[in-house]
Order: sequence, then structure tokens, then C-alpha cells
Amino acid sequence: MEDIFQRTEMLLGKANINLLKNKRVAVFGLGGVGGYICEGLVRAGLGNIDICDNDIISPSNLNRQIIALQSTIWKNKTDVMEKHLLDINPDLVINKYNIFFSPKISSLFPFDKYDYIVDAVDNVTAKIELVLRAKEFNKPIISCMGTGNKLNPTLFKVSDIYKTSVCPLAKVMRKELRKREIESLKVVYSEEEPIKVNSIGEKIVPGSISFVPPVEGLIVASEVIKDLINL
Repeated sequence: MEDIFQRTEMLLGKANINLLKNKRVAVFGLGGVGGYICEGLVRAGLGNIDICDNDIISPSNLNRQIIALQSTIWKNKTDVMEKHLLDINPDLVINKYNIFFSPKISSLFPFDKYDYIVDAVDNVTAKIELVLRAKEFNKPIISCMGTGNKLNPTLFKVSDIYKTSVCPLAKVMRKELRKREIESLKVVYSEEEPIKVNSIGEKIVPGSISFVPPVEGLIVASEVIKDLINL
């Protein structure tokens, strides 16, 4: 059978392909951003992935999430993502956690085993905990900032959290990380001013579109892959 990574090997080299097969990355959050992070990592040749999300796929996910299909609505995201990723690479090793990540249960995760940690959750408390765990175990981490109410996918940047601007979530993160004396954090964020949108009834939810969260996810995946092989 034709090697599924032969074209990637043309760019990265055989040694790096073999290196990626033995790397283990944990992705927390499988939404519009996190789903495409998993997609980018696995299609690039990552051999081991941990996925964490307690959510189910709903109709409102169809506009932006890679695993959201009519056939997957109301199913657990971790189960659908596992099946999806194994359909890409049957040799992939997956550890799945159908659970909401929080400081209370962070000890359940083998942070010492990860080669990279990816924060794609939208809860500030969970994001901070992931940064603290990464620091505790001296593991690289990249954190995703907000994509809600944005339309321009060309305005994403890779930066340190303390060099970010515009993004409301990044502002909150900067404040909280300073309190905890965290000196740096690699992030992907957008410099686009959030668009003002009408709320849905009494529920305040951000607007979203098909082509913004996936772009951030693939940028994050590219950074992780490049960092893992020192490219």
C-alpha cells in the first residue's frame, strides 16, 4: 500500500516522520478550533494523541466543526473524533477523555508523558490550569485565544501572550498569568476587533463562521509539528 505520509516525508524527511510517530500530544477541547488541530496533527504524522472534551455534537456545531455532520449529531465528540482520526491513520494511538477538564480532575492526566500540550478550551480556569501543569512538568504548551465574532482569518498571529492585543480573552489571560508569575505563554490570537452581534434570545453566545476557527486550529497544528521536530 502507498505510504500515507510519503508526500509529508518529501518536506520533512524520513527521520522527522519517524520522530513524529513516537511523539504524544494532548489536545484539550474538540470544538471548531480543537477539531482542526487534531486533524492537522494526525494528517502530519503524529503517532500518539490524547483528546479531551465532555461535549456532544449539536446542530449549532455544523457550521464550523470538522466532526459535526448530520450523522454525528448528539454523539460524544471524543467518540466521533476517535473514529474519524483512526479512519485517517489506523495505526494512531488514541487516549480519550470524555470529561470536562478542570483543576479538580487535572491529576487524572499523565502530563509527564506528553511531548506537547494544546489548550483549545474556552474556559479561563481550565486554560490557566493547563498552563500551570505545563510549567510544573516542564512541557511545551500552546494556547488558543478567541475566534468568536470574527470574520477575517488572515489576522491570526503566533505570539507570546504578553505581546497580544485586541483579543478580549488574551487580555483576561494576561492578567491571570501575571498573578501566577507565569513569564511567557505561546499563543495564537486574532488582531481583528470582535464584531457586535445580536444575542440568541436571552442566551449570550458568540457568532461563528466556517472559515475562522479552522484556520486558527491549523496554525496551532503547524506550530506544534514544527516545535516537535525543531523545524
